Amino acid sequence: MLSNTLVTNEVKNAAGTEVEFSRISQGERVTTFAAVAETPSAPHRLSIKHTESGAGTDLRRRSLVRFDKTIAGQVDVTKPVVVSFYVVADIPVGNMTAFAEANNVCAELMSFVASLGATTTILYDGTGNGAATLIGGTL
Repeated sequence: MLSNTLVTNEVKNAAGTEVEFSRISQGERVTTFAAVAETPSAPHRLSIKHTESGAGTDLRRRSLVRFDKTIAGQVDVTKPVVVSFYVVADIPVGNMTAFAEANNVCAELMSFVASLGATTTILYDGTGNGAATLIGGTL
């Protein structure tokens, strides 16, 4: 269970600087955090949601971690825009007894997005192989 406030380096921006969030709503399988420094006209949110489908050995859990940030447009500054990034996990929980392989697949995604491969350094600045591909739209 996450704390109601994320303040001790749980979330960092591209410069590696902590961004503080506070929980603003919570349901049975969903919760939303707001950036402490957000303004009412520019929401900056972290959402976490879980859903399940199927039954027995076909039971799957789909989990989402999503960041949305409203910013001023950079071409038309009168038009706010939203930048969104999210990760979805789709895990066959009904046919797994342990999560070692789910951990491995998650690690593969994180290492691809946040590193340059041979290094063990996590890059927050969007220059990791996967991050550069996502941001630049390259293959």
